[in-house]
Amino acid sequence: MKRGRTGLESKLQTAPSQDERAMNQKRGASRLAQAPVVDWGSLPHHIVLQIFQHLSLVDRARASSVCRCWNSVFHTPDLWRRFEFELNQPATSYLRSTHPDLIQQIIKKHAQHLQYVSFKVDSCTESAEAACDILSQLVNCTIKTLGLISTARPSFMDVPQAHFVSALTVVFVNSKSLSSIKIDDTPVDDPSLKVLVANNSDTLKLLKMSSCPHVSPAGILCVADQCHGLRELALNYHLLSDELLLALSSEKHVHLEHLRIDVVSENPGQTHFHTIRRSSWEALVRHSPKVNIVMYFFLYEEEFQPFFCDETPVTHLYFGRAVSKEILGRIGLNCPRLVELVVCANGLEPLDEELIRIAERCKSLTAIGLGECEVTCSGFVEFVKMCGGRLKQLSIMEEVLIPDSSYNMEQIHSEVSKHLGRMWFPDMMPTW
Repeated sequence: MKRGRTGLESKLQTAPSQDERAMNQKRGASRLAQAPVVDWGSLPHHIVLQIFQHLSLVDRARASSVCRCWNSVFHTPDLWRRFEFELNQPATSYLRSTHPDLIQQIIKKHAQHLQYVSFKVDSCTESAEAACDILSQLVNCTIKTLGLISTARPSFMDVPQAHFVSALTVVFVNSKSLSSIKIDDTPVDDPSLKVLVANNSDTLKLLKMSSCPHVSPAGILCVADQCHGLRELALNYHLLSDELLLALSSEKHVHLEHLRIDVVSENPGQTHFHTIRRSSWEALVRHSPKVNIVMYFFLYEEEFQPFFCDETPVTHLYFGRAVSKEILGRIGLNCPRLVELVVCANGLEPLDEELIRIAERCKSLTAIGLGECEVTCSGFVEFVKMCGGRLKQLSIMEEVLIPDSSYNMEQIHSEVSKHLGRMWFPDMMPTW
């Protein structure tokens, strides 16, 4: 009979009665009542602060409404030392924007806590003007780094110069501890740079100001003369001068680590480019032997004439437009410190001789990228063979290589890999 019981009968016999269920519920409630209650508001301040540091600004703001304790942590100065203002017009940009209420809260409660500040603006003039309005209100700030970033076109250039300079000067005067400034593509001028130097000469270490048409060589020379701790500098070629290089080479000046120079043609065929004396370059390298000198060229072929006629201690070269065989030949002769070379375009003549000369003379070369150029497979193999394993980055488009009697496209990768000491294949698209 026992074996004959159905599964349903078995379940009915083992199921708890109504009284048993009620008793179990009481026991569970009793255990729950005896369990310690966690008071999240009583967590130590430093624990909540660590949690907040890992949250986004939106989540941090939501968490601040949990209790008074968390709200006080939300306003801790440590959480407001680094802030990026994102200013975009919703009608023209899909990027998010910092809420106006939050901006006002920061200005009222946290301006004195800000140390690492950046402004990201879209292509609208209204966004750049809003950034200037915020800058003009930072009268109690102690900012150490400041960045003005245009994500599309240089919208700061559309702001009235007087308004921009007035706003920027507020930060220059009140911070007195600026160490890093990035103000590319802005209407900053010589007088505002003098204000910067007068209040921050002892702390300034990095200054990036490419494409600032209102700054003269005298203005940037004033910075180099007074800011002896300057380690990184980025500027346009028209601001570079023998006097500037000599100022950066003075005994009072620390060793420069990074010098970026943008060589841009504003009016094709009408821009005159001056020549820097070899002795000025040599003075800089003697004073700062490890300095990286980076040059970006956006010129037309006929505008290259003043460059590389004499030895130039450039370490990184990037050509955004076509560059002739003659100029590449000069680089092989006169750029012995070259570390990285990127050529986006060239004519239809193979560059075998020029590359081999670069391999012979540029003993520090570790990276090269070639786009719309032509090199025979034999010439390329010889170049790689001469450079050997020191080539850490070799980015060559597949269409650059011309098969010849020695190597075809199937053989080239194994031969190059052998000399590099690692697997290598041509690129299908540019990687620089």
